[in-house]
Amino acid sequence: MKNCLLLLLLAGAVQAYAQTDTMSLFVAGTNGYKSNRIPAIVTTPKGTLLAFCEGRKRSASDAGDIDILLRRSTDGGRTWSAQQVIWDDGANTCGNPCPVVDESTGQVLLVMTHNLGTDKESDIIKKTAQGTRTVWVSTSNDDGISWLAPRDITATTKNPKWGWYATGPGIGIQVKHGPHSGRLVIPCDFSDSDSIDLHAGYGSHIIYSDDHGQSWKLGGTITPKQNECQVVELADGNGTLLMNMRSYFGRKCRTHAISYDGGITWTAPVDVPELMEPVCQASILRYTWPGKKTKSCILFLNPASGKRINMSIRASYDEGKTWPVIRTLWAGPSAYSCMTVLPGGGVGCFYEAGEKSSYERMVFQVLRLP
Repeated sequence: MKNCLLLLLLAGAVQAYAQTDTMSLFVAGTNGYKSNRIPAIVTTPKGTLLAFCEGRKRSASDAGDIDILLRRSTDGGRTWSAQQVIWDDGANTCGNPCPVVDESTGQVLLVMTHNLGTDKESDIIKKTAQGTRTVWVSTSNDDGISWLAPRDITATTKNPKWGWYATGPGIGIQVKHGPHSGRLVIPCDFSDSDSIDLHAGYGSHIIYSDDHGQSWKLGGTITPKQNECQVVELADGNGTLLMNMRSYFGRKCRTHAISYDGGITWTAPVDVPELMEPVCQASILRYTWPGKKTKSCILFLNPASGKRINMSIRASYDEGKTWPVIRTLWAGPSAYSCMTVLPGGGVGCFYEAGEKSSYERMVFQVLRLP
């Protein structure tokens, strides 16, 4: 039944800013920040929505003085708290918020990256920068109200050969089935500086924790020419993972890889022609598990075009093999996105969009079930 309702729901989706269940959570040039980028959103076990992003103080650049920001909603996205600064390290870059919820403890873990504000991605890749990218984690034990000071986990999660490193962008997951049930999985990407072709040196990977975030380990890599990625668990009962990745093969589509061992090893990346992309970030989310009253449903959200426009949501009912349903949420400029299952059902879509630029505002849109 829920799948049928979701079809009706998607069929009724129109331009985002015309929706009554749509609002701008972060707007460029307000609240002390020149730009806001990199959306991430999760629902806690108590039903609170946590919407994270980067607050870029002086420019829209990926480098420079960047903070991690948060807004909370305790009523399903109808109202939101004031903007909260989670991590501010002066003029340096605190970036790529990638939260994951531990369902067994109720904790929310926020994995992030850091670098000197004067270091740019291209220099970090070539190892000509003053510093490099490091990996950090913070934890909230009170539903996102307060956060522990971030701690550095780079030593166990980054290969010393690598230059660039990004967590997400988007969210992590907790494995629900199979021998690795309970494992926290964070999708990431890296650059291998040994490669002459910088794009060929890009790869996707995971980091994981089997002790509720106390310690973190480096999982398997997926190469070549893979980058920003998101992961879902497939409904085979074994905890099989599907990685959905940004691709630099020049074929304007996403790629997929599979792990049968909790993210330690991965199959080679394969093209998914249905999932058209302009070389951009995208989000993927399991909406329902197969059961007596539900069928499997995985959702995918990205700018479905050759350039960063046309934010569209798709649905798959066969574990990501085909994507028969697609509906546009916002036809104009749009870029990065994230999704969460709302308390009581429905989907919360959090994405970058605007009238003239993809980065004017960060929109939260509710797709409610009838």
